Amino acid sequence: MNAQRALKSYGSVKVVAGVATANNVELIMMLFDGLIESLSLARGHIQHGSIELKNRALQRASRIVLGLQNALDQERGGDLARNLADLYNYVVRRIIDINAHNDLQALDEISSMMIDIRNAWQQVPALVPAPGVPVRMAS
Repeated sequence: MNAQRALKSYGSVKVVAGVATANNVELIMMLFDGLIESLSLARGHIQHGSIELKNRALQRASRIVLGLQNALDQERGGDLARNLADLYNYVVRRIIDINAHNDLQALDEISSMMIDIRNAWQQVPALVPAPGVPVRMAS
């Protein structure tokens, strides 16, 4: 009887974990969408000489990057989490440079990187098995 309860609990945890994973991916993608939007707005504000609006857009972009960085699981994420943390540090430094110098080339550089990472996150749900689908282990 205890084994059956354990298996049932395991199944419930697996389903909850699957939903949590999907929700986390969706939240991360929303953060990336907001980041990319903020960078795009900053570009337009630089081109139109709207310094205050550019500053606000870049501050929002920085806060989003810091949020992404704080969401990293350093313990379970290993090298990937450390590499993303380093990348996010670089992006924040570039945003500061962009804000100080209105550097559109730097803005395009980090926008392109963030779009690439967002697109990679978009593939994550396809890598996570659906609830109830058995996971096959390599032998």
